[in-house]
Amino acid sequence: MFPFFKKFREAQRPQCAALVAAAGSSSRMGGTNKLLELLDGVPVLARTLMALEQAQSVDEIIVAAREEDLLDFSGLCRTYGISKCTKVVRGGEDRVHSVLLAAAETGPETELLAVQDGARPLVTPALIDRVVAAAARTGAAAPAIPVKDTVKTVRVDGTVEQTLDRDHLRAIQTPQVFQADILKAALQSVREGGSYVTDDCSAVERLGKVVYLVEGDERNLKITTPVDLIIAEALIQEGAG
Repeated sequence: MFPFFKKFREAQRPQCAALVAAAGSSSRMGGTNKLLELLDGVPVLARTLMALEQAQSVDEIIVAAREEDLLDFSGLCRTYGISKCTKVVRGGEDRVHSVLLAAAETGPETELLAVQDGARPLVTPALIDRVVAAAARTGAAAPAIPVKDTVKTVRVDGTVEQTLDRDHLRAIQTPQVFQADILKAALQSVREGGSYVTDDCSAVERLGKVVYLVEGDERNLKITTPVDLIIAEALIQEGAG
């Protein structure tokens, strides 16, 4: 009985493909590929992929990579048993192009697309499932955490223009999950218009779509500089202790 009901529930939920943005240049890492840096002996990207592998809401994983990383990333999937990874594809000219190329590899049965930074190795399966569930209800969802620091806008000369009310500010994380047709249209619009966006939510917002935020996780940091690696390693050790 129980296996039947499990299969029934799985059949009712929308098919979701995770698109992993892993084609960046790691320019702020001093020349090393941050996705291959080790955290407690495991590469950054492998940790990200393992979380997606364990997420019950994710059916397929497609990784967008630089051409020189295609073999290394494919090898990671084999080494760490990432069976949901169906393709590692060559990324594009920028993040938007890379995600769009990965999205083009999904099948017509895919209803939701979850865009995940390859450099967020501490994302959890629970957070992924929570955001996917929110997107299934709303069409577009992303995790967010409150901003702790005071944030100011500045003029070109470096002087303060305005101090923003941090009570109304949130730092957006990934995965950012959308109805497949909405995300593809949004990314294509950005490409054709020559616009610049910093995340996939911004692309969708340009089409006038509402993005719903769910509670994120402070541990779900993005590895950008060597300091972030030190913090992530400490968080992993703390969790293991």
